[in-house]
Amino acid sequence: MDIRKTLRKWAAYQQTVRELNALDNRQLTDLGITRSDISRIARDHASTL
Repeated sequence: MDIRKTLRKWAAYQQTVRELNALDNRQLTDLGITRSDISRIARDHASTL
Protein backbone atom coordinates (compact mmCIF):
# COMPACT_ATOMS: atom_id res chain seq x y z
CA MET A 1 0.00 0.00 0.00
CA ASP A 2 1.43 3.37 -0.88
CA ILE A 3 1.69 6.25 1.56
CA ARG A 4 -0.88 8.39 -0.27
CA LYS A 5 -3.54 5.71 0.08
CA THR A 6 -2.68 5.25 3.75
CA LEU A 7 -2.96 9.00 4.35
CA ARG A 8 -6.31 9.15 2.51
CA LYS A 9 -7.65 6.33 4.67
CA TRP A 10 -6.39 7.98 7.86
CA ALA A 11 -7.95 11.32 6.84
CA ALA A 12 -11.27 9.63 6.04
CA TYR A 13 -11.21 7.82 9.39
CA GLN A 14 -10.51 11.06 11.28
CA GLN A 15 -13.20 13.00 9.40
CA THR A 16 -15.81 10.32 10.03
CA VAL A 17 -14.99 10.20 13.74
CA ARG A 18 -15.11 14.01 13.95
CA GLU A 19 -18.46 14.25 12.16
CA LEU A 20 -20.13 11.48 14.14
CA ASN A 21 -18.81 12.82 17.45
CA ALA A 22 -20.34 16.19 16.59
CA LEU A 23 -23.84 14.64 16.60
CA ASP A 24 -25.83 14.45 19.80
CA ASN A 25 -27.07 11.16 21.21
CA ARG A 26 -30.57 11.60 19.77
CA GLN A 27 -29.18 12.14 16.28
CA LEU A 28 -26.97 9.07 16.63
CA THR A 29 -29.96 7.04 17.82
CA ASP A 30 -31.94 8.24 14.80
CA LEU A 31 -29.13 6.84 12.63
CA GLY A 32 -29.22 3.57 14.58
CA ILE A 33 -25.75 3.89 16.08
CA THR A 34 -24.25 4.47 19.50
CA ARG A 35 -21.13 6.34 20.53
CA SER A 36 -19.34 3.04 20.99
CA ASP A 37 -20.00 2.24 17.30
CA ILE A 38 -18.21 5.34 15.99
CA SER A 39 -14.68 3.90 15.78
CA ARG A 40 -15.88 0.75 14.03
CA ILE A 41 -17.98 2.71 11.56
CA ALA A 42 -15.06 5.03 10.80
CA ARG A 43 -12.69 2.06 10.30
CA ASP A 44 -15.21 0.34 8.02
CA HIS A 45 -15.65 3.51 5.98
CA ALA A 46 -11.91 4.11 5.64
CA SER A 47 -11.26 0.51 4.62
CA THR A 48 -13.53 0.91 1.59
CA LEU A 49 -11.29 3.58 0.06
